[in-house]
Amino acid sequence: MTTTLVHPTTPRRKAGHSAEDISPDAAAALDRFFHQLAHARHRPLLLLDYDGTLAGFRVDRFQARPWAGVRRQLQRIQRQGRTRIAVITGRPAAEIAPMLALDHPIEVWGLHGAERLHPNGHRELEDAPPAARARLDQVRAHLRRDALGGLYEDKPNAAVMHWRGHPPARARQIEQRTRALFEPLAHLEGIALLEFEAGIELRVGRDKGGAVRQIIAESGNDSPVTYLGDDLSDEAAFRVVNLAGGPHLSVLMRRAWRATAADVWLQPPAGLRTFLARWESVDAATA
Repeated sequence: MTTTLVHPTTPRRKAGHSAEDISPDAAAALDRFFHQLAHARHRPLLLLDYDGTLAGFRVDRFQARPWAGVRRQLQRIQRQGRTRIAVITGRPAAEIAPMLALDHPIEVWGLHGAERLHPNGHRELEDAPPAARARLDQVRAHLRRDALGGLYEDKPNAAVMHWRGHPPARARQIEQRTRALFEPLAHLEGIALLEFEAGIELRVGRDKGGAVRQIIAESGNDSPVTYLGDDLSDEAAFRVVNLAGGPHLSVLMRRAWRATAADVWLQPPAGLRTFLARWESVDAATA
């Protein structure tokens, strides 16, 4: 499948319609992908970000539950057994199962792809170069003592600073202080700076694009694949999906438009529920 970047028009509300409209080009791209999905001979890949995509953002991330109805839709797709579903998230992988509460364990790539949790419970964490790990550990220890006024998240492979929820002036101050600490180290081999909305992460290990690339390689290049995400950290995954050899579609799932490599833009939660309903329908028809 070959698609081009779609810049949707501003969604309009019509009397008697509860879901948002999308541009004709976006609708055509969706129709083309689902037509190819219906006729695919290989097991399709449904790859999903969590925060901002399956669930709304919360300052307390443990309060970020899936949008209403989404859990049931994923359960039905899972029960049909045709689709390989994976969540690719910046969270530690173990946090996803309790949040989704599906009937059966799900494949999760955590820490933006550096961690893999198989449905059978086996966990893999990507190794980091020792020198990069040592410098990162120094930063983590520093931020445990002084969080620079922000919300510090300590990950096994990263130091993460959040400023979501702070007043704009305070958020800028936290960002400036964090960048002064992180940016000099981002030039070292094995360490990368990952930006996301209202935060920044100094990390080692593969990104979401690397996780998507690995999943596609395992499934075969002819497998239909889609990735749904909302944040800047999802752009690497979009770019990998866009190069896939089989039918593919990258979806920016976000309430407000921004520049993106994704093929189409949909707005949650209605756009997400509609997308999953179409996937479920195709799965049921081809079972």
